[in-house]
Amino acid sequence: MTRPSGCSAYRGPVTSLPRPGVRRRRWPVALAAALSVSVLAACSGGDPIVTGARPNAGPVQPVVTARAAMPLTDLPGFQAPTSLGEGSYGRPIVNAAGDVTWTVYDAANRPIADYAPSQQVAWGSGSTYTDLPGVIAWRGNNARSAPTYGTADIRDKKLSVAWTHDVGAVKADGSYFPGAGWTGQPLLVKWPAETKKAMHLPEADVRDDSFVEVIYPVFDGHVYRLSLADGSQTRPPIDAQFGFKGTGSIDPRGYPLLYSGQGLNENGDVTGPWQYKIFDLIQNKQVASINGTDPVSHRADPITWGAFDSSALIDRESDTLIEPGENGIVYKAKLNAVYDPKAGTVSVDPQITKMTYRTPTSRQYGIESSAVAWKNLMFANDNDGYLICWDATTLQVVWARQIVDNSDATPVLDDSDGHPYLYVGNSVGWRGADRRDQVTNLRKIDALTGEQVWQYDLPAYYDFHVKGGLLASPLLGQGEVSDLVFFNVGKTTAPSEGTLVALDKKTGQVAWSRSLEHYSWSSPVLIHGADGHEYGAFGDSAGVVHLFDPNTGRDYSTLSLGANVEASIAAYDNMLVVASYNQKIYGIRVS
Repeated sequence: MTRPSGCSAYRGPVTSLPRPGVRRRRWPVALAAALSVSVLAACSGGDPIVTGARPNAGPVQPVVTARAAMPLTDLPGFQAPTSLGEGSYGRPIVNAAGDVTWTVYDAANRPIADYAPSQQVAWGSGSTYTDLPGVIAWRGNNARSAPTYGTADIRDKKLSVAWTHDVGAVKADGSYFPGAGWTGQPLLVKWPAETKKAMHLPEADVRDDSFVEVIYPVFDGHVYRLSLADGSQTRPPIDAQFGFKGTGSIDPRGYPLLYSGQGLNENGDVTGPWQYKIFDLIQNKQVASINGTDPVSHRADPITWGAFDSSALIDRESDTLIEPGENGIVYKAKLNAVYDPKAGTVSVDPQITKMTYRTPTSRQYGIESSAVAWKNLMFANDNDGYLICWDATTLQVVWARQIVDNSDATPVLDDSDGHPYLYVGNSVGWRGADRRDQVTNLRKIDALTGEQVWQYDLPAYYDFHVKGGLLASPLLGQGEVSDLVFFNVGKTTAPSEGTLVALDKKTGQVAWSRSLEHYSWSSPVLIHGADGHEYGAFGDSAGVVHLFDPNTGRDYSTLSLGANVEASIAAYDNMLVVASYNQKIYGIRVS
């Protein structure tokens, strides 16, 4: 057991297991509570760290997989699905009794008996997702492995606020939502000059070759557009009326289109429809949507709940968007997008196909995680405790694996050796409600078969409103920490505490484990330093942003943002951006 040098207030390890909780569900606390949390000192001396071994340490030269479709018949152990009639099909669940069954529908809600489009939908490695510089989707790409972009000149290992921009709050669903929350990652985009001009950005920004725009949908129902350099407004905020909880996506072709899901359909006393929204960033307004109130949903409340927390993926070659919904439906949209930078116009005309699925133990029917993609295979966790793989072209379910409990955290995909693996985890939801097995399971899964490679467990508290377990997406190591995968797990050693753990990717062994005084849902990021080192960062429920050494887990420095940092950081070179419950967007410089 070690602690950072020069720090005090060492608390020692916590060995007691959690008590059964009394509540469940993921909602922000009231603003008064959010503002009353204590603030950590300027170093993490109170956070005990257990160190382990790193038998596979060292940088790795990753294999890059080109965009291509894999015939499903080439998958290990492939078996053709069983036809159940009326357009429904089934396959055995990988690790449990029974079948996963699914149906594909057209836009008029009619089952499609044999959906086999000629145009393939596929991706390659995450590094091939886009040529646009920046962080343009949740965790940056289709592997969900790039929440930062560029290289930072880091010498002092300090964080400082460079600028702030005020945002609002909203009352909805019986609660209060200030600033930005889970997942709440900003988008950072370095646009081509012709697109900056088409979007009518300030002339100085059009001429500035280094200009990067911050695009940030937040709780108050606005999409904020700011300069990364100084936080100045680049265009007026887009008023979308109802709040965003998840993270948006920019079109990877560089088209000035924003795709973002509505997380709330109430704004005070006003109630509106559930929509996944498409925004024209030239006209600065919404131009299309997908309806979240869908009669083909298996949910018991398909009318009252149709949110979209997932961050869509777009295959730029087939002009196709894929978006899972909290109504349990996977939507596939042929966008028919056209962009003419000289004319200063962009348009979309989405044509929808959709898929529903169920298992013998499904009861909630919803997907809050974002989808991950490799070739034509897509993956997402769901509210019923399943990890689902489907074919992006035909929408047939390829395999389903039971992961025991609700999982909202988006997996991360690693294909650095040419074979795709997923790192996933769950929360304490259904098991906590049933007063059993209050533990979060962190796993490595073979993405081709759904078979488990290893599992690491941590105790976690059950809480009806604020879940314990893994809500943050796993972070894939890079550079000098390429051998590691990082998990930020909430409510582990106590209801207010958490655990940040680094595991060996090959074996699941602990490289180090840090007990956090304040739990966190904020997904950690790695910043690549010009000195060749990697630097980690994340926010916590006390409103503190940590800059830490991913080799050891120790903080270099911290910065208080005044209230819960539930949202996740995006970074471009030396600048970090995130919003907190303090109702501000922060531009943070790492030096």
